[in-house]
Amino acid sequence: MRRSIKYSLTAALAVVAAALVLAACGGGDDNDNGNATASSSGASSDIVSMQNVDGTNVLVDAEGKTLYTADVEKAGIRCTDGCISFWEPLAASAKQSKTASADLKLDFSVVKRPDGESQLTFKGLPLYSFSEEGSGSLEGDGFVDDFQGTHFEWAAATTGANSAPSDSNAPSDSSPY
Repeated sequence: MRRSIKYSLTAALAVVAAALVLAACGGGDDNDNGNATASSSGASSDIVSMQNVDGTNVLVDAEGKTLYTADVEKAGIRCTDGCISFWEPLAASAKQSKTASADLKLDFSVVKRPDGESQLTFKGLPLYSFSEEGSGSLEGDGFVDDFQGTHFEWAAATTGANSAPSDSNAPSDSSPY
């Protein structure tokens, strides 16, 4: 009998723990993603939305993380291997790209990565989130790094005429260093 009570108590605790985990995940519709800031401050789709971050209108992923591009990738994907441990490609299907284009009235497409995955592009450049920042941040804007002999200068993917890149991390003169 004592053993039965112990197992019943353990089962009850497991059910309560599962309920708490599910409650923490939140409810809402499919476009909410638990990120009211991104969806309430601009247009959105399932994978990408527009948000104003520090006075700059940028694209953000479903988690509200700013998306970035690098001009060095105009000729093709160069961010591979170690690069993607810092700059996470925004995976998307062609269907998701078309939906985002229609929802946001912007020009999205997809490109096939060297690993075979499809990645969302904006204005012909692949989109990435910066793994070192959270949602609602522009820490990667103007960030410079090198991977496998390729020099990357990252810029936030901006969406409007009054969306100048943030120079919060840049020196006050015009020097690139």
